[in-house]
Amino acid sequence: MQDLNAMALFAAIVDEGSLSAAARMLGISKSAASKQLARLEETLGARLLNRTTRRLRLTEIGAAYYEHCAQIVAQARDAERAVTSLSAAPRGTLRANLPMSFGLRHIRPLVPELLQANPELTLDLTFTDRFVDMVEEGFDVVVRIAALPDSNLVARLLGETRSAVVASPAYWDAQGRPATPDELTAHNCFAYAYLSDPRGWPFRYRDTRRQRHVRVSGNLQSNVGEVLTDAAVAGLGVAYMPTFLCGDALAAGDLEAVLVNYEMPPTGIYAIYPHRHLVSPKVRAFVDFLVDRFQPVPPWQVAAPTPLQR
Repeated sequence: MQDLNAMALFAAIVDEGSLSAAARMLGISKSAASKQLARLEETLGARLLNRTTRRLRLTEIGAAYYEHCAQIVAQARDAERAVTSLSAAPRGTLRANLPMSFGLRHIRPLVPELLQANPELTLDLTFTDRFVDMVEEGFDVVVRIAALPDSNLVARLLGETRSAVVASPAYWDAQGRPATPDELTAHNCFAYAYLSDPRGWPFRYRDTRRQRHVRVSGNLQSNVGEVLTDAAVAGLGVAYMPTFLCGDALAAGDLEAVLVNYEMPPTGIYAIYPHRHLVSPKVRAFVDFLVDRFQPVPPWQVAAPTPLQR
């Protein structure tokens, strides 16, 4: 394999018709160009040009070599232009993996605005709650709701969500509002499958800062938060769920939160991508767009009434 710079010089000499003109075009001295051409011919073991004081003439081997050099140099320039084009503005295809309920509820409505703001961007969005290997599966960015382990991946905070114990006001009126987490054992408690322990609800006791899990039971479990929200709004039982799922119902008065003095610390919602440096414009545009929409206070926390707003 020859040095691409040497091939570019040889092609330029042929195109420009002289060594001097090619050297000027490439920004090098005539003597440096002459030495580089001599090294190329020596490496190839063949004369490419017959040179006189007035003109250059391609040898038969030189003519054949020029055709390949010109093609390779043109392809290299096309590749450079493609990279420059993709690095200059958000364009190309962005593959993003989003959590199911959060993605459908809070990112899906933003897609038209995102595309309108970035007309050269193509989105390829998948919604799933399973663990994905973003590098292996070819995702540019992944959004996840979790306490993240140490990783070589970059995680940028988009916003936070809290968990709330909710039921309809009518349910609380009929069954009684619990004063402590332990009193939930007497209630019909729905299980959200994506909690680490769907039937063991975590609480923080603020007087001692200790945490404990309360074992609950009930007649409904689902990995789709909206199913639990609908059943709770209908007055059928109690749900323990993130505010990004129930914030609107809390704001509307369809649900009422209890035990707010025992709530756990908020959980971060992160955009995760592989590289800290030279982040592509399409990834940066996508992440910046979500940060602008979800910070400083995300819409689901605005909807949730106090004391969940903290």
